[in-house]
Amino acid sequence: MTEAVEPKLEMDAEHFERLVVSELDQLPDDMVDGLDNIIFVVEDRPEDGSLDLLGLYDGWALTERDRYGVGELPDRIIVYREPHLAVCSDEAELRDEIHTTLVHEIAHFYGIDDARLHELGWA
Repeated sequence: MTEAVEPKLEMDAEHFERLVVSELDQLPDDMVDGLDNIIFVVEDRPEDGSLDLLGLYDGWALTERDRYGVGELPDRIIVYREPHLAVCSDEAELRDEIHTTLVHEIAHFYGIDDARLHELGWA
């Protein structure tokens, strides 16, 4: 059973999704131009219902694409709304956290692991 936690910030799914799109549009071209067969998805929570995970890269990293076949379903970068709202106090903080989550998950696409992201300050 997951623990009920009051979000610090209230925001409906449509508004949150608009913020994700806005932050994605602000990422540098050289970061997003190399993305291949990727979709961005907003979900309320991870499958386990926790509030611990802000985002997830679900797919094959570019460094592992030798195992990637033609006609593969797109990889997904998932941004979780409720965990973000639980850790952010205002919209400016939320935008920063969404930005960091997008960079973090896109880095996984490029084969950068959590240890390296931590060294770079993105974990």
